[in-house]
Amino acid sequence: MSTPNFDQLLEAGCHFGHMKRKWNPAMAPYIFMERNGIHIIDLYKTQAKLEDAANVLRNFAKSGKKILFVATKKQAKEILAEKAKSVGMPYVIERWPGGMLTNFPTIRKAVKKMASIDKMTKDGTFDNLSKREKLQITRQRAKLEKNLGSIADLNRLPSALFVVDVAKEHIAVAEANRLGIPVFAIVDTNSNPNDVDYIIPANDDASKSIDLILSTVCEAINEGLAERKVEKADEKAASENGEAAARREGSRRRVNRRADSAEAPASEETAEAPVAEVAE
Repeated sequence: MSTPNFDQLLEAGCHFGHMKRKWNPAMAPYIFMERNGIHIIDLYKTQAKLEDAANVLRNFAKSGKKILFVATKKQAKEILAEKAKSVGMPYVIERWPGGMLTNFPTIRKAVKKMASIDKMTKDGTFDNLSKREKLQITRQRAKLEKNLGSIADLNRLPSALFVVDVAKEHIAVAEANRLGIPVFAIVDTNSNPNDVDYIIPANDDASKSIDLILSTVCEAINEGLAERKVEKADEKAASENGEAAARREGSRRRVNRRADSAEAPASEETAEAPVAEVAE
């Protein structure tokens, strides 16, 4: 994994914060200076925090854990969807459905409803419905797909949340905090970092900044997934080798038992011969 250097972060505009009057004092440790009424983020701290977050996320992926990506702001939606798809992780880019984490079973029911509609289409049940019913079900399916299609494979609560703009996604962050789910986030100077476990201080409005940080994070996740695949292959090979060795050992024991049983009658005949001679 290659962490962006200072120049790359600078070129992407990661250092631009918000206006001084809109700042959150809790972000003071990550602010380098003020210029023309705008806070400038310390990119050395951004680089260090980004590397820490990426390493943790790589280990999450290596352990087979799911990370839910969240960004509903216009300039981040398409970028986040593309990056999350590239590593096979669930994501939310439309309105955050309230209770998605704290009331997860209900969300799963909605996802199952989508699957049941698909089943109706395949088994022919859908064709027997009236035109009006077909239209209603089609609209319901489209709405579910828009809001929940990207989390259809999320069968259990995610192990972590990655958020772009914690101020906008405060409901998602609050739900994650309530359930003890670690939160990774791009945090700008107008946001509160106290509810975030792994802070990446950076510009959360510029598409280039968002793209660079998400690319770094997803590259780390991809490495973790690759390591997991290699480990599984090694475990499978070791298991197969162990089974083969066990079969060879079992075969050797059977051969030894057959050899022992073949020698036993010969020794008995040898032992009985002198007895017969004495009797004569």
